[in-house]
Amino acid sequence: MRFPRTIRFDVSDAHAYERAAVSGECAVSGAFVFADADPSALPAKARQAFASALLGTESFGWSTFVMVAEIDEAAYQATIERLADHLLARYGAPDRDAARAAAREEAAFAASLCEHPVNTLLTVERVIESRGLVERFRVVTPPDHLSHARVWEAATEDTDESRDPAADTPE
Repeated sequence: MRFPRTIRFDVSDAHAYERAAVSGECAVSGAFVFADADPSALPAKARQAFASALLGTESFGWSTFVMVAEIDEAAYQATIERLADHLLARYGAPDRDAARAAAREEAAFAASLCEHPVNTLLTVERVIESRGLVERFRVVTPPDHLSHARVWEAATEDTDESRDPAADTPE
């Protein structure tokens, strides 16, 4: 089955969000985090997560981009169980069955976003409108004139500020 996985191209998520997701973890929308929030009253990093991030289901950190990936049934079920645990511990789900039902719904919605080829990049935009919280998901595609070129390359997080950028240049 196809499911979103977080991806980081650089360290910007670590600066944009209070907690950044780890690259490669399964992700869900995470809109439930903001169900009772007034976005204008949120701290800056939480406001940024509200506006444009998806929630990793291992670190429960935020990611600007997710990538459509193939996962097996065991990974899908593990994602649901981790999310149910999180809903119980952090958001006060009334019991395990209710938490699991909500987690299944969140995971099913995330999977429904992945009707694209594997490696397709997705982003989200969240806003409050008169009808409430609205999410718009977007497929990130390279411009047509660049579609034949290698556009995306995932970068590993390097916390050593003194490294030589020339060392990252492909030969």
